[in-house]
Amino acid sequence: MPPSERPTPTLASVAASAGVSVATVSKVLNGRADVGAATRARVQALLRQHDYVERRAESAGRAPAKQPTVELVFHGKLTGYSLEILRGVISAATEVGVAIAVSVRPRRQRTTGVDGTAAWVRHLAEVRRQAVIDVVDDVRQGDLTALSKAPLPLVVIDPLNLPRRQVTSVGATNFAGGLSATQHLLDLGHRRIAYMGAERASAFNQARLHGYRAALEAAGVEIPDGYIRSGSTDYDDGVAGGAALHDLHERPTAVFAATDEIAAGVVEAARVRGLRVPQDVSVVGFDDTEAARLLSPPLTTVRQPLCEMGRVALRTALRLAAGEELESHHVELATELVVRSSTAEPPS
Repeated sequence: MPPSERPTPTLASVAASAGVSVATVSKVLNGRADVGAATRARVQALLRQHDYVERRAESAGRAPAKQPTVELVFHGKLTGYSLEILRGVISAATEVGVAIAVSVRPRRQRTTGVDGTAAWVRHLAEVRRQAVIDVVDDVRQGDLTALSKAPLPLVVIDPLNLPRRQVTSVGATNFAGGLSATQHLLDLGHRRIAYMGAERASAFNQARLHGYRAALEAAGVEIPDGYIRSGSTDYDDGVAGGAALHDLHERPTAVFAATDEIAAGVVEAARVRGLRVPQDVSVVGFDDTEAARLLSPPLTTVRQPLCEMGRVALRTALRLAAGEELESHHVELATELVVRSSTAEPPS
């Protein structure tokens, strides 16, 4: 049928095609949060198919209804870890017709103060974000506290500290990852194994450290003084911490690093000292970002399903926005050891 002869679409006809009520179609058009993700996607597809929004917008002389938007918040500089999370969030959002607004908050910058944080959170509410996803790298506690108190659905990814029960979070099996990384080094024959960690008090760092300790304890291996160090998740801290480990009188033959960026710093610290990886020292990271594959030699690491964590966070945020009950307030996705060329048997 030529376009000019097609019947003019109505809310009722779109609702009938989608198998929902007219009220539900109206909610989708107006960007309301109380519609399930699958239903929203079905209705939006039919609206596009019938050219409904465009026709009504032209006849009324106004813009189409605003697309539902979820705020994705990072803290500090974006890393390979951040970009993998971003890729997962955008992928899931595209499937359901939701827009993503990305903001980057300053890292532990105290000059903005409580007023600055409160104003930022008020802005998110005023522009009617459907939900907020907070990717916690080195988040200022004030940001997380303010977000958790705001009238906005909130999902936290990889929290530094496990938030209170009513704050929903998505993470990975950090303890199991730390255990498998250390066990891999033990199986290769290493007994002098160091741990180069992130922020000492962070939940993910503690879990990875406990996995490291558990593997060594089960094998009856003691941890020498100076073999456990902490810093941030940055490459530069990996260089500094790796230098301290490599300069010990009885230096480790292997280092398990809490992130791939830290591991890259440990490798660089070894290089400038004339130590070869893995012939003189083996290195294991955590995350499996692109940097792990590009490092020379390619890095043995514990793979976090970062992209899937982003997808799960987006779907969970939309469920909260729709008023759905969650089966659990904390989701942990499985980790997996990926063996590459940065680990080998210890030097004789």
